Amino acid sequence: MNKFRSLFQTFALVGLFFAFSVIANAQTRTWVSGVGDDINPCSRTAPCRTFSKAHSVTTSGGEINCLDPGSYGTVTITKSITIDCEDTQGAISASGTTGITINAASINVNLRGISINGMATGTNCVRVLGSGTVRVSLNEVVCSGFVTHGISIETSTGSSKVVVFNSSFRELTGNGINTFVTGTGSTTVAVDSCLFSNNGVGINFGVATVGSVQDSTISKNTTGIQAAGASSFLNAASNQIVNNGVGVSALSGATIRIGNNMVAGNGTGLSGTNIFTFGGNGVDGNTPGGNGSNNGAAAVQ
Repeated sequence: MNKFRSLFQTFALVGLFFAFSVIANAQTRTWVSGVGDDINPCSRTAPCRTFSKAHSVTTSGGEINCLDPGSYGTVTITKSITIDCEDTQGAISASGTTGITINAASINVNLRGISINGMATGTNCVRVLGSGTVRVSLNEVVCSGFVTHGISIETSTGSSKVVVFNSSFRELTGNGINTFVTGTGSTTVAVDSCLFSNNGVGINFGVATVGSVQDSTISKNTTGIQAAGASSFLNAASNQIVNNGVGVSALSGATIRIGNNMVAGNGTGLSGTNIFTFGGNGVDGNTPGGNGSNNGAAAVQ
């Protein structure tokens, strides 16, 4: 009997050990470093090497920080979390794949101070797969070298709400920001103080998308800003929309409202019938034909 009691106590102690190990590994704040190791607990004094490992041991609503510059690997986010590498400039090299995938229902994700490079073969820089209510905020994020999109927002049910501030999207074969809504989903996008350069479409709103673009530079894209579909509404204010193939394009019944923008040096300045102005736009120097049809002042509403 004593032998069985002793064996039971041993198993109980082992079980408690593993339970406390799980609790110890679950942290509200974790750290990565270029000289870290994924066998570490991701603490400040023993940081991990990759975002993926840090994500696995960070509690929902917690935060991952970078101790120093480094390339920290691609990551799939499945919980509410913040990845903040401001000033240290964490990076992701995503050759042939997606940099950051966000795939879970009803989560809040914040990304800050991250440079994500597709190395000319990566698919999407940031991919948002929306179901339920998904809120994503990007601040000081750089996306470059991807063959599909910078931010691909793919919403099937519920709503995706994406805010992008002080970020850059350049050298993308596809679009800087692209929304694709299916089923009963909807998307809201707010863009402020960003750069879109040398992409397909700088900012493309698909169906069931509403949002705004302000104080941004949108240059050398195939099309600067574009909205498509009767349920798509885009407001653009105080932007430099210059040297694109088409500056502003409203397709398939979409509505675009513009104010205080410079629309100049584009192949076509304004294209589409549902572009309305609330004043102050400089639409000039677009070719061919200077400011001919579709290049002149937008309709007043």
